[in-house]
Amino acid sequence: MKKETLKRIFEFLEAKEEHNAPLIWKHMNNIPLTEEDLNVKGDLNLYKSNITSLPEGLNVGRDLDIFGSKITSLPKGLKVHRGLQIFGTELKKYTDEELREMVKPGFIGRIFR
Repeated sequence: MKKETLKRIFEFLEAKEEHNAPLIWKHMNNIPLTEEDLNVKGDLNLYKSNITSLPEGLNVGRDLDIFGSKITSLPKGLKVHRGLQIFGTELKKYTDEELREMVKPGFIGRIFR
């Protein structure tokens, strides 16, 4: 589906107050994020996505899966409450301490390329 078509669909849904545009759509298209957008209640699955960054202050209630994505660094203020899957990414290397600060009390699955 073309980007312009998706944009019109999300604008229609928001105008009818039925559904907000997805966080990743907003982030990739430089649409301002709300506090609600940054607080993902469940999982955030970006498996093999072309996204290259995540927004600052992102709080994921369960798992964040960036396996095989193009993300190269984790944002300031990231919180993941269950698990962070970073296998097969271009992610810069973080110390165990840096990752533990982001993932409480969860687990980190990681193998760097």
